[in-house]
Amino acid sequence: MIKAVAVVLAATAGVASGHAEERPTVCSLTEVAAKDAIVSMPFETVDGRIYVTARVNGKGPFRFAVDTGASGLGRADARLVAALGLTVTGSGQSSDGVATAQVDKVSLDSLELGQLVRRDLSVITRDYNGRMSKEAAFDGIIGRDFFADGLLVIDYPNRRLTFTRAAELTPSAPGVLPYQRAFRVPVTIGPVVTEGQLDTGANVAFVLPRSLFDRIGGGAITASGEGNLTNTTIKIDRATMAGPFRIGAASLANVEVRVSDRFPELLVGAHALSNFALLIDQRSSSVALCPPGRQ
Repeated sequence: MIKAVAVVLAATAGVASGHAEERPTVCSLTEVAAKDAIVSMPFETVDGRIYVTARVNGKGPFRFAVDTGASGLGRADARLVAALGLTVTGSGQSSDGVATAQVDKVSLDSLELGQLVRRDLSVITRDYNGRMSKEAAFDGIIGRDFFADGLLVIDYPNRRLTFTRAAELTPSAPGVLPYQRAFRVPVTIGPVVTEGQLDTGANVAFVLPRSLFDRIGGGAITASGEGNLTNTTIKIDRATMAGPFRIGAASLANVEVRVSDRFPELLVGAHALSNFALLIDQRSSSVALCPPGRQ
């Protein structure tokens, strides 16, 4: 399931408590990347989601969310379209993994993040902020393809985003997780090995399909109302799972999760990632999760 836009779950996610495994040497790239960085900037978080400042068509700054669950180069919120006087140039389809919707597209001459500039973009536009709090509102979304030709480091503990083409992840290196579909990597929950999508745009720790939750023997569930995806609303429940949840060098225990009959795969959201540095190298189809600590 590739979500074309950010996932927004209305119920508030509990912050997962985690502990670190032995820190692999690949984690030294969090410092190496900064030495020859094309982008190195602080970011803020609201309910786990990442926000940076960017320029569009030479104007700004505008507030953009960085969403690894969003395909393509980016998205434009309706308020950005209004601010820049953009006109609709086409249409397309948007999927949130559960439902698909028709959407408009607009053209951007340029989208700049630090010294990284992408030009001649055709991006989806819609009113993303209609169900957002004022604090969580944004002007647009930077999708995963924006960083496709280098190493992206999202260092949650230090609140810094770095992008470089001078360093890379090696799929065979200890602590590195190769993937075939972005960004779905092996996840172990207790004794069960499965696959989960790393999604910085989802304000939860984990979302489990009911079938996976039952297979693990997840325990008691309490009703949690409805969760708003981009194109639809689904019924969700919540539970606390002992785990541990293991993703490469990252390990989390006693995690509050969401459970849904309609969600098709395990989602690893921002609240699970927020204790670690996330390294993504799309050139080698590899990711790594690095616990904080000495190199």
